[in-house]
Amino acid sequence: MNDERLPPRPEYVPGSAQPRLNRPVRERYPQIRATSGYGDPRIRHTGPGPGAGTEQEPERSSKLNARLALALTVVIGQLWALTVTVNEWMKGNTHTAWWGAGFLFLSFLVVLGLWLLDPKDR
Repeated sequence: MNDERLPPRPEYVPGSAQPRLNRPVRERYPQIRATSGYGDPRIRHTGPGPGAGTEQEPERSSKLNARLALALTVVIGQLWALTVTVNEWMKGNTHTAWWGAGFLFLSFLVVLGLWLLDPKDR
């Protein structure tokens, strides 16, 4: 690309009197360039504010974490029980396998109960 063919860039001045620099655009700050934010007096707040990213309701968070830990414990137990149940079924011990299936069903009901415990947390 030949630099001689390009028109020279206009000098940017915040709040310029040149109409072509103050044209309406869809950007929030149309005249702010990538390198001009630190010197522009229109920018007052640079971040999301105090307290951003911190937990606003620690009680709710701890309650959800406890429920999640219980649910994960039950799911791990279900995986173990499923392994034992399938092994017993394959050996031909159908009586033990039905007890394992009952345990799996009750474990599912426990997790469902934890999910239904508080509908506003979903």
